[in-house]
Amino acid sequence: MNINPLTPVIGAEVRGVDLTDLSEGQFQQLRAAFTRHSVLFFRDQPELTPAQQVAFAKRFGPLHQHPAAPTLAGHPEVFVIHAHKDSKVANGNGWHTDVSCDPEPPLATMLQLHQLPPSGGDTLFASMYAAFETLSPSLQHWLLTLTARHESEHIYRGRYSDRGVDDSGRSYPAASHPLVRTHPDSGRLALYVNPSFTTAIEGLHAAESAALLGLLYAHQQRPEFQVRFQWTPNAIALWDNRCTQHFALWDYWPEERRGHRVTIKGERPYLSPGQPRHTAMRLSQSLR
Repeated sequence: MNINPLTPVIGAEVRGVDLTDLSEGQFQQLRAAFTRHSVLFFRDQPELTPAQQVAFAKRFGPLHQHPAAPTLAGHPEVFVIHAHKDSKVANGNGWHTDVSCDPEPPLATMLQLHQLPPSGGDTLFASMYAAFETLSPSLQHWLLTLTARHESEHIYRGRYSDRGVDDSGRSYPAASHPLVRTHPDSGRLALYVNPSFTTAIEGLHAAESAALLGLLYAHQQRPEFQVRFQWTPNAIALWDNRCTQHFALWDYWPEERRGHRVTIKGERPYLSPGQPRHTAMRLSQSLR
Protein backbone atom coordinates (compact mmCIF):
# COMPACT_ATOMS: atom_id res chain seq x y z
CA MET A 1 0.00 0.00 0.00
CA ASN A 2 1.29 3.45 -0.95
CA ILE A 3 -0.15 6.56 0.72
CA ASN A 4 0.94 9.71 -1.12
CA PRO A 5 0.09 13.14 0.35
CA LEU A 6 -1.35 15.51 -2.27
CA THR A 7 -0.77 18.76 -0.34
CA PRO A 8 1.03 19.57 2.92
CA VAL A 9 -2.32 20.46 4.51
CA ILE A 10 -5.00 18.01 3.31
CA GLY A 11 -5.54 14.92 1.19
CA ALA A 12 -3.67 11.76 0.21
CA GLU A 13 -4.04 9.25 -2.61
CA VAL A 14 -3.89 5.57 -1.70
CA ARG A 15 -2.68 2.99 -4.22
CA GLY A 16 -2.00 -0.72 -4.07
CA VAL A 17 -5.11 -1.71 -2.13
CA ASP A 18 -8.45 -3.29 -3.02
CA LEU A 19 -11.17 -2.07 -0.66
CA THR A 20 -13.19 -5.25 -1.28
CA ASP A 21 -10.34 -7.40 0.09
CA LEU A 22 -8.76 -5.51 2.96
CA SER A 23 -6.92 -7.11 5.87
CA GLU A 24 -7.27 -5.76 9.40
CA GLY A 25 -3.69 -4.50 9.26
CA GLN A 26 -4.35 -2.62 6.02
CA PHE A 27 -7.53 -1.14 7.47
CA GLN A 28 -5.65 0.17 10.50
CA GLN A 29 -3.09 1.77 8.16
CA LEU A 30 -5.92 3.44 6.28
CA ARG A 31 -7.56 4.61 9.49
CA ALA A 32 -4.31 6.22 10.65
CA ALA A 33 -3.87 7.88 7.24
CA PHE A 34 -7.47 9.09 7.37
CA THR A 35 -6.84 10.77 10.72
CA ARG A 36 -3.62 12.34 9.44
CA HIS A 37 -4.77 13.55 5.98
CA SER A 38 -8.54 14.11 6.51
CA VAL A 39 -9.41 12.97 2.96
CA LEU A 40 -8.29 9.79 1.19
CA PHE A 41 -8.67 9.08 -2.52
CA PHE A 42 -8.66 5.64 -4.12
CA ARG A 43 -8.39 5.04 -7.87
CA ASP A 44 -8.43 1.80 -9.87
CA GLN A 45 -11.11 0.26 -7.67
CA PRO A 46 -13.76 -2.18 -8.86
CA GLU A 47 -17.33 -0.90 -8.92
CA LEU A 48 -18.45 -1.79 -5.42
CA THR A 49 -21.80 -3.44 -4.95
CA PRO A 50 -24.00 -1.65 -2.40
CA ALA A 51 -23.30 -4.47 0.06
CA GLN A 52 -19.53 -4.13 -0.41
CA GLN A 53 -19.60 -0.37 0.07
CA VAL A 54 -21.75 -0.68 3.17
CA ALA A 55 -19.47 -3.41 4.57
CA PHE A 56 -16.34 -1.29 4.17
CA ALA A 57 -17.96 1.81 5.68
CA LYS A 58 -19.20 -0.18 8.67
CA ARG A 59 -15.61 -0.92 9.64
CA PHE A 60 -15.51 2.69 10.84
CA GLY A 61 -18.73 2.34 12.83
CA PRO A 62 -22.54 2.34 12.50
CA LEU A 63 -23.91 4.08 9.42
CA HIS A 64 -25.83 7.33 9.26
CA GLN A 65 -29.06 7.74 7.28
CA HIS A 66 -29.69 10.98 5.42
CA PRO A 67 -32.76 12.86 6.71
CA ALA A 68 -34.03 13.89 3.26
CA ALA A 69 -32.37 12.24 0.27
CA PRO A 70 -33.63 9.32 -1.82
CA THR A 71 -31.87 6.03 -1.12
CA LEU A 72 -31.27 2.82 -3.03
CA ALA A 73 -34.07 0.26 -2.93
CA GLY A 74 -33.18 -2.39 -0.37
CA HIS A 75 -30.21 -0.37 0.92
CA PRO A 76 -31.40 2.56 3.05
CA GLU A 77 -27.80 3.42 3.96
CA VAL A 78 -26.92 4.17 0.30
CA PHE A 79 -27.63 7.70 -0.95
CA VAL A 80 -27.86 7.76 -4.77
CA ILE A 81 -25.89 10.74 -6.14
CA HIS A 82 -27.28 11.62 -9.56
CA ALA A 83 -27.29 14.83 -11.58
CA HIS A 84 -28.31 15.18 -15.25
CA LYS A 85 -29.79 17.70 -17.67
CA ASP A 86 -33.21 17.65 -15.98
CA SER A 87 -31.98 17.88 -12.39
CA LYS A 88 -33.17 20.77 -10.23
CA VAL A 89 -30.04 20.62 -8.08
CA ALA A 90 -26.74 18.78 -7.94
CA ASN A 91 -25.71 17.47 -4.54
CA GLY A 92 -22.80 19.23 -2.93
CA ASN A 93 -22.75 22.26 -5.23
CA GLY A 94 -21.63 24.70 -2.53
CA TRP A 95 -19.25 24.65 0.44
CA HIS A 96 -20.60 22.52 3.28
CA THR A 97 -20.00 19.80 5.84
CA ASP A 98 -22.38 16.87 5.38
CA VAL A 99 -25.58 17.14 7.43
CA SER A 100 -24.07 19.39 10.09
CA CYS A 101 -27.68 20.17 11.06
CA ASP A 102 -28.01 16.77 12.75
CA PRO A 103 -27.51 16.57 16.53
CA GLU A 104 -24.92 13.86 15.75
CA PRO A 105 -23.57 14.70 12.29
CA PRO A 106 -21.75 12.12 10.16
CA LEU A 107 -18.19 11.17 11.08
CA ALA A 108 -17.21 10.46 7.48
CA THR A 109 -18.57 10.14 3.96
CA MET A 110 -17.57 7.58 1.33
CA LEU A 111 -18.47 8.31 -2.30
CA GLN A 112 -17.83 6.20 -5.39
CA LEU A 113 -18.76 7.67 -8.76
CA HIS A 114 -19.77 5.19 -11.47
CA GLN A 115 -20.66 7.57 -14.30
CA LEU A 116 -18.77 10.76 -15.06
CA PRO A 117 -19.15 13.67 -17.48
CA PRO A 118 -16.52 13.97 -20.24
CA SER A 119 -14.92 16.78 -18.22
CA GLY A 120 -15.64 18.75 -15.07
CA GLY A 121 -17.35 17.54 -11.92
CA ASP A 122 -14.26 17.88 -9.70
CA THR A 123 -14.65 18.09 -5.92
CA LEU A 124 -12.78 20.57 -3.74
CA PHE A 125 -11.95 19.77 -0.11
CA ALA A 126 -10.77 22.29 2.50
CA SER A 127 -9.11 21.75 5.87
CA MET A 128 -10.93 23.27 8.81
CA TYR A 129 -7.88 22.57 10.96
CA ALA A 130 -5.93 24.96 8.72
CA ALA A 131 -8.78 27.45 8.79
CA PHE A 132 -8.72 27.61 12.59
CA GLU A 133 -4.96 27.38 13.10
CA THR A 134 -4.22 30.37 10.86
CA LEU A 135 -6.52 32.81 12.67
CA SER A 136 -5.05 35.28 15.15
CA PRO A 137 -4.79 33.99 18.75
CA SER A 138 -7.21 36.67 19.97
CA LEU A 139 -9.89 35.64 17.48
CA GLN A 140 -9.27 31.95 18.20
CA HIS A 141 -9.85 32.47 21.92
CA TRP A 142 -13.13 34.28 21.31
CA LEU A 143 -14.39 31.65 18.85
CA LEU A 144 -13.76 28.95 21.45
CA THR A 145 -16.53 30.51 23.56
CA LEU A 146 -19.22 30.56 20.84
CA THR A 147 -21.89 28.20 19.53
CA ALA A 148 -23.67 28.27 16.18
CA ARG A 149 -27.08 27.18 14.95
CA HIS A 150 -27.22 24.67 12.08
CA GLU A 151 -30.54 24.20 10.25
CA SER A 152 -31.79 22.30 7.19
CA GLU A 153 -35.39 23.29 6.45
CA HIS A 154 -34.17 25.87 3.91
CA ILE A 155 -31.98 23.24 2.23
CA TYR A 156 -34.12 20.11 2.17
CA ARG A 157 -37.75 21.21 1.83
CA GLY A 158 -38.78 20.13 -1.69
CA ARG A 159 -35.19 19.51 -2.75
CA TYR A 160 -35.81 15.98 -3.99
CA SER A 161 -39.37 16.34 -5.30
CA ASP A 162 -38.18 15.60 -8.84
CA ARG A 163 -36.85 12.26 -7.58
CA GLY A 164 -40.12 11.14 -6.04
CA VAL A 165 -39.63 12.37 -2.47
CA ASP A 166 -42.83 13.72 -0.90
CA ASP A 167 -41.77 15.54 2.28
CA SER A 168 -45.15 16.96 3.26
CA GLY A 169 -45.53 16.58 7.00
CA ARG A 170 -41.83 15.82 7.47
CA SER A 171 -39.67 17.90 9.80
CA TYR A 172 -36.00 18.49 9.18
CA PRO A 173 -33.22 18.54 11.79
CA ALA A 174 -31.61 21.52 13.46
CA ALA A 175 -28.96 21.64 16.17
CA SER A 176 -26.54 23.92 18.00
CA HIS A 177 -22.84 23.04 17.92
CA PRO A 178 -19.60 24.60 19.17
CA LEU A 179 -18.20 26.98 16.61
CA VAL A 180 -14.86 25.23 17.13
CA ARG A 181 -14.85 21.48 17.75
CA THR A 182 -12.27 19.05 19.07
CA HIS A 183 -11.47 16.12 16.81
CA PRO A 184 -11.82 12.99 18.98
CA ASP A 185 -8.94 11.14 17.29
CA SER A 186 -6.34 13.80 16.48
CA GLY A 187 -7.17 16.14 19.36
CA ARG A 188 -6.86 19.11 17.00
CA LEU A 189 -9.29 22.02 16.77
CA ALA A 190 -11.39 22.65 13.66
CA LEU A 191 -13.75 25.44 12.66
CA TYR A 192 -17.27 24.03 12.50
CA VAL A 193 -19.46 26.47 10.59
CA ASN A 194 -20.38 26.27 6.92
CA PRO A 195 -22.39 28.48 4.52
CA SER A 196 -24.94 25.79 3.64
CA PHE A 197 -26.28 24.79 7.08
CA THR A 198 -25.06 27.38 9.60
CA THR A 199 -27.70 30.08 10.06
CA ALA A 200 -26.50 32.12 13.04
CA ILE A 201 -23.96 32.46 15.83
CA GLU A 202 -25.88 32.29 19.07
CA GLY A 203 -25.75 35.25 21.45
CA LEU A 204 -24.86 37.81 18.74
CA HIS A 205 -27.09 40.32 17.02
CA ALA A 206 -28.09 39.28 13.49
CA ALA A 207 -25.78 41.82 11.85
CA GLU A 208 -22.85 40.79 14.07
CA SER A 209 -23.46 37.11 13.36
CA ALA A 210 -23.66 37.68 9.60
CA ALA A 211 -20.46 39.75 9.61
CA LEU A 212 -18.46 37.21 11.60
CA LEU A 213 -19.76 34.25 9.58
CA GLY A 214 -18.92 36.07 6.35
CA LEU A 215 -15.36 36.65 7.55
CA LEU A 216 -14.97 32.99 8.56
CA TYR A 217 -16.44 31.64 5.32
CA ALA A 218 -14.08 33.73 3.21
CA HIS A 219 -11.16 32.55 5.32
CA GLN A 220 -12.20 28.88 5.17
CA GLN A 221 -12.25 28.99 1.38
CA ARG A 222 -8.62 30.08 0.92
CA PRO A 223 -6.97 27.94 -1.79
CA GLU A 224 -3.98 27.20 0.47
CA PHE A 225 -6.28 25.05 2.60
CA GLN A 226 -7.65 23.01 -0.33
CA VAL A 227 -7.09 19.94 -2.41
CA ARG A 228 -8.95 19.40 -5.72
CA PHE A 229 -9.87 15.89 -6.83
CA GLN A 230 -10.43 15.05 -10.50
CA TRP A 231 -12.58 11.95 -10.60
CA THR A 232 -11.91 8.86 -12.71
CA PRO A 233 -14.35 5.97 -13.23
CA ASN A 234 -15.02 4.11 -9.96
CA ALA A 235 -12.67 6.32 -7.96
CA ILE A 236 -13.57 6.65 -4.28
CA ALA A 237 -13.22 9.59 -1.92
CA LEU A 238 -13.41 9.12 1.86
CA TRP A 239 -13.56 12.37 3.83
CA ASP A 240 -13.76 13.36 7.48
CA ASN A 241 -16.75 15.63 8.07
CA ARG A 242 -15.43 16.67 11.48
CA CYS A 243 -12.53 18.65 10.07
CA THR A 244 -13.23 19.32 6.37
CA GLN A 245 -15.63 21.03 4.03
CA HIS A 246 -16.20 20.16 0.38
CA PHE A 247 -17.68 21.61 -2.82
CA ALA A 248 -18.80 19.36 -5.70
CA LEU A 249 -18.66 21.51 -8.81
CA TRP A 250 -21.72 21.40 -11.08
CA ASP A 251 -19.87 22.70 -14.14
CA TYR A 252 -20.80 19.77 -16.41
CA TRP A 253 -24.47 20.46 -17.22
CA PRO A 254 -26.13 18.98 -19.30
CA GLU A 255 -23.87 15.95 -18.86
CA GLU A 256 -24.55 13.23 -16.27
CA ARG A 257 -22.80 12.25 -13.04
CA ARG A 258 -23.90 9.30 -10.90
CA GLY A 259 -22.66 7.23 -7.94
CA HIS A 260 -23.32 5.87 -4.46
CA ARG A 261 -22.61 7.55 -1.15
CA VAL A 262 -22.64 6.17 2.39
CA THR A 263 -21.98 8.06 5.61
CA ILE A 264 -20.69 6.84 8.97
CA LYS A 265 -22.47 7.99 12.10
CA GLY A 266 -20.58 10.46 14.24
CA GLU A 267 -20.75 11.89 17.73
CA ARG A 268 -22.23 15.16 18.97
CA PRO A 269 -19.60 17.86 18.27
CA TYR A 270 -17.82 19.03 21.40
CA LEU A 271 -15.00 21.26 22.58
CA SER A 272 -12.86 19.55 25.19
CA PRO A 273 -12.72 21.36 28.54
CA GLY A 274 -9.35 22.97 29.04
CA GLN A 275 -8.39 22.50 25.38
CA PRO A 276 -4.66 23.34 25.15
CA ARG A 277 -4.27 26.68 23.40
CA HIS A 278 -0.91 25.72 21.87
CA THR A 279 -2.62 23.20 19.54
CA ALA A 280 -4.14 26.13 17.71
CA MET A 281 -0.93 27.36 16.10
CA ARG A 282 0.55 24.43 14.20
CA LEU A 283 0.80 25.81 10.66
CA SER A 284 3.74 27.69 9.23
CA GLN A 285 3.80 31.47 9.30
CA SER A 286 3.48 31.54 5.49
CA LEU A 287 -0.14 30.37 5.69
CA ARG A 288 -1.25 33.10 8.09
